[in-house]
Amino acid sequence: MALTQRLEFRQSQSLVMTPQLMQAIKLLQLSNLDLTTFVEEELERNPLLERANDEAPAGEAPADAGQYSDGEESGGQGDDGFGGGDAFEPGQEEWMTKDLGTRAEIEQTLDTGLDNVFSEEPAEAAARNAQDAAPTTYTEWGGGASGDEDYNLEAFVAAELTLSDHLAEQLSVAFTAPAQRMIGQYLIDLVDEAGYLPGDLGQAAERLGATQADVEGVLAVLQKFDPPGVCARNLSECLAIQLRELDRYDPAMQALVEHLDLLAKRDIVALRKICGVDDEDIADMIGEIRRLNPKPGMKFGSARLQTMVPDVYVRPGPDGGWHVELNSDTLPRVLVNQTYYSELSKKIGKDGDKSYFTDALQNATWLVRALDQRARTILKVATEIVRQQDGFFTHGVAHLRPLNLKAVADAIQMHESTVSRVTANKYMATNRGTFELKYFFTASIASADGGEAHSAEAVRHHIKQLIDSEEPAAILSDDTIVERLRASGIDIARRTVAKYREAMRIPSSVQRRRDKQSALGNVLSTALSDRSRNTEPA
Repeated sequence: MALTQRLEFRQSQSLVMTPQLMQAIKLLQLSNLDLTTFVEEELERNPLLERANDEAPAGEAPADAGQYSDGEESGGQGDDGFGGGDAFEPGQEEWMTKDLGTRAEIEQTLDTGLDNVFSEEPAEAAARNAQDAAPTTYTEWGGGASGDEDYNLEAFVAAELTLSDHLAEQLSVAFTAPAQRMIGQYLIDLVDEAGYLPGDLGQAAERLGATQADVEGVLAVLQKFDPPGVCARNLSECLAIQLRELDRYDPAMQALVEHLDLLAKRDIVALRKICGVDDEDIADMIGEIRRLNPKPGMKFGSARLQTMVPDVYVRPGPDGGWHVELNSDTLPRVLVNQTYYSELSKKIGKDGDKSYFTDALQNATWLVRALDQRARTILKVATEIVRQQDGFFTHGVAHLRPLNLKAVADAIQMHESTVSRVTANKYMATNRGTFELKYFFTASIASADGGEAHSAEAVRHHIKQLIDSEEPAAILSDDTIVERLRASGIDIARRTVAKYREAMRIPSSVQRRRDKQSALGNVLSTALSDRSRNTEPA
């Protein structure tokens, strides 16, 4: 066989993932807060981008995404373009719809409310010279109409005190020896947000070149810091520290703290025997435990809580249907300053400068179109979800239908990965509350009579209703729940009932029987006590 060289022509198609296309895909899965941050960065980076004011001429601003209200206004079901014929290169428009690959358990039983506490340090005052200022300037300052761009209201916001800072302040007072301060700071850096240290500190002494006794001595001092219970290595130690602070750590209470697993199971009989107390004393001891704080560090937050803002509103329509519209407050409004670009293009002489502004114009145009497409796609997906889950909005969670990404994707002629990105970190405000879009996608459970399948969320709701309505003398076991569900036309296995019950943090039938018998005993005890006081001779 002879080896030869020759020229051949070959025609093929390939798809190039341009930076703009990757940006458009990335925007789909951003939340409204992340999207706002991204747009702000682009406004600072691109000189041809500017915010669209409400007073801007109608011809300058792009289409207002907040005006989208139904599937027709958000484009046809097969339209995934960016509103212009030259938005994508050939073959790239289809790519938008293709897949790119893709410390203690007992703490949950303690009914303790936690609040985030922020510091009240005085804010720094802004420096200004009122004597040299003109009267008109002073009037503008007092009226809030000053045009000084350096004036920043955020400078007056009090800084947030973290748990680490709070402990470090106490550390500087508690120790004077540098070695002890170093050990203390090392341990403070290991404290998590709840105020706990890792259970194993064996490597701390080795890493610091200190003895284990030195580390234990510093730890004993740290555990006396504020808030009480901080720097504990487990829940039992955390509660014991707080009880010592209250001078309530007697032998009986110590036995209770060492057997928190029985408290989690609500095995009051076993706890009473271990602690050696009667029913009244064990009830008082459990009440004291519940008043303690199982997560003392949570009073200091490392991050501020953000209010959840819905991306989509669903309201009853006048025709009996549902009206779906986007929340315009979450949609950034930007436009491309074409006039500025035209003026610059006439004055710029260097090729490098021309190339820079040409790229800036292209990136700005792409961003505007990507934002518009993101809004339209969110509305299209949300509208289809509302159509599929009409029974939920009308009758409640019991009528939630089984739904998956493929069903929505096929209905709106998009890929499942696109629907998955759109439903990530997006929320819908409805007449029944605010839900994440992914809430409406639930697995299906077969019907016992061969009829329509049931939604897993609806089945969970049914299980909860059965347990909430059970009598103290007739607690429903998982097998009994399975029988009742099958009588209602729901074919479900016992292990699935147990999984759903545990996911809703509902105790087993044995624990529920103990809880309700204990609650009934307390009610009867209180009633008999009141009756005896009322019958005592005057």
